[in-house]
Amino acid sequence: MSLTILFLTISHTIGVATSLHAILNARSAQGSLAWCLFLIGMPYIAVPVYWVFGRNRFQGYVYAHHDGLEELKQALDYAQLDLTEDTRSTGLSAEFIHNTQHLARLPATGENSVKLLIDGELTFESIFAGIEAAQSYILLQFYIVRDDKLGRRLSARLIEKAQAGILVYFLYDEVGSFGLSSSFLRELRSAGIKVSTFNTTKGLRNHFQINFRNHRKIVVVDGAVAWVGGNNIGEEYLGKASIGRWRDTHIRIQGPASIPIQLSFVEDWHWATDTALNDLIWNPVETTGAESGVLIIPSGPADKQKTATLTFVQAINLARERLWITSPFFVPSESIMVALHSAALRGVDVRIMIPDKSSHRLISLAAYYYIEELQKSGVEFYRYEDGFLHQKVLLVDDAFAFVGTMNLDNRSLHLNFEITVVILDELFARQVEAMLLRDFRYCSVMAPGAYASKSSWFKLAVSAVKLAAPVL
Repeated sequence: MSLTILFLTISHTIGVATSLHAILNARSAQGSLAWCLFLIGMPYIAVPVYWVFGRNRFQGYVYAHHDGLEELKQALDYAQLDLTEDTRSTGLSAEFIHNTQHLARLPATGENSVKLLIDGELTFESIFAGIEAAQSYILLQFYIVRDDKLGRRLSARLIEKAQAGILVYFLYDEVGSFGLSSSFLRELRSAGIKVSTFNTTKGLRNHFQINFRNHRKIVVVDGAVAWVGGNNIGEEYLGKASIGRWRDTHIRIQGPASIPIQLSFVEDWHWATDTALNDLIWNPVETTGAESGVLIIPSGPADKQKTATLTFVQAINLARERLWITSPFFVPSESIMVALHSAALRGVDVRIMIPDKSSHRLISLAAYYYIEELQKSGVEFYRYEDGFLHQKVLLVDDAFAFVGTMNLDNRSLHLNFEITVVILDELFARQVEAMLLRDFRYCSVMAPGAYASKSSWFKLAVSAVKLAAPVL
């Protein structure tokens, strides 16, 4: 037997064995089929790719159960929503709040003040003001951090606060922030700032696993104020992207909901550094006159259940009049597709806003399949043409809104660590409505049947990318 035949025999044997693993562990039947075809057809390429990109569970992630966790739960008791009163005022079901709290392992809280921050200038103006007002500590976590003008403006403020005796903890994703200069990090550390990557590949079982990312964008100051949303640290988020004006959304939260956001950061820091944060404030700060109910939903590949998918499906199923969604990437799971079809068929005004210009060509191609299918049920799609749409927002009726870091694609639903904020407040929902109505003015409506007029080569490309969507 020649070496070539021996190599091919061993490769295909390993490919078949690995395809069995994919059948047992892939996230969906579509994912199983895609991997099996790849593994059996080209095992010498597919096998190493599978063991780097194919896994759907993040092994070894350790939740940080700090010594004060029980005290934290007790401290939040007073701020938890009165479900009877809340469901009467917003039309939400107590079941939705109960189920979402169970998925997140965190309580819903009331008496929060939530401010909508539209685009990067407002977002960073607010974050920088919060940093300058810090009295005890600052927690920061971003997927992308760049050593550019915005990054330097941030680092200068952090260094100034650290030199004044404020504790600063800085966490970033090593893949998203690939290329971040060593001098940028060295200056932070020299000022006494604690800096760490998320360390996705930490541990023997994760050594070659680079497919999981920490996509969260979090800032917490003194356990009292927090920021969450789509903006990262880079000049493009101030509207200076190469593909046009950057359109994004962030929120500022003051009140008890800052504590669950802080806990999410602590869990990630514990994984990344194997250290606990013992000098944090865990007693919620009362906010006079604030009335917003808030649910904080961290999600990721370490969850026992499909937290992100289940949360979105529940929200979609609650819609009775309106369901407006914005996402830069649209490759939804089958269960979300079913929920969207159902919402449109029962007469809900379902609108989905996506970018006209995409930063990910393959994902943009795959979206055509899902768009065509949903248009058959009456879902309307809008292409945002005034630059690049990056915000992640969902609005249900006049009742509540989602703002967070999660896109409606395979990566965010299954592979990334994300965080979503559900704001249970009619006044905030009206603010989101006004924001999205302005955005719709810069959109063109995608006509039903537009995909059918495309060339056969285009349709073939869409079908091929759709088949590969679960592994992208």
